[in-house]
Amino acid sequence: MVNSQGWLENIRHLPSPHFDARPDPEDISLLVIHYISLPPEQFGGGFVDDFFLGKLDPTVHPYFEDIYQVRVSAHFFIERDGRITQYVSLQDRAWHAGLSSFQGRDKCNDYAIGIELEGSNEQPFTEAQYKKLAEITQQIQAIYPKITADRIVGHCDISPERKIDPGQYFDWDKYLKLLR
Repeated sequence: MVNSQGWLENIRHLPSPHFDARPDPEDISLLVIHYISLPPEQFGGGFVDDFFLGKLDPTVHPYFEDIYQVRVSAHFFIERDGRITQYVSLQDRAWHAGLSSFQGRDKCNDYAIGIELEGSNEQPFTEAQYKKLAEITQQIQAIYPKITADRIVGHCDISPERKIDPGQYFDWDKYLKLLR
């Protein structure tokens, strides 16, 4: 399932340079769900990979001119077809939550795992994404039992004044049923 370096087996690995050490690796206790599409509302093309790897070409699309130097990553990305990519070891701190707080505790990246879904606030997610999200969540919960159902949140829950993801089309009931 997971190797000794914190990488899940049987999925694609693209190690990002955008991570650092967690202050307390024993304190992994939150799962944050996000969405991303690059350019906005466009799927495929490998631009999310480029973004998380620090290789986004600002000349490819005008939107990229404003973000190509942003240093960001997530632990996982689930594409529309269900393909999963891991960018950061579970043992390390990915840079996905930014300014954030959960139950009065700031700096969620310190103790959270971040999963990005290829999507937007304008259309539903796919069945393949829900299936793979539930599968990977179960694997994560087996490794980190502090991540209970009440500690799985959207980016909007930890950064409510600046984020809306996973958005209006994310079906929490469907996802949580698949976890059971």
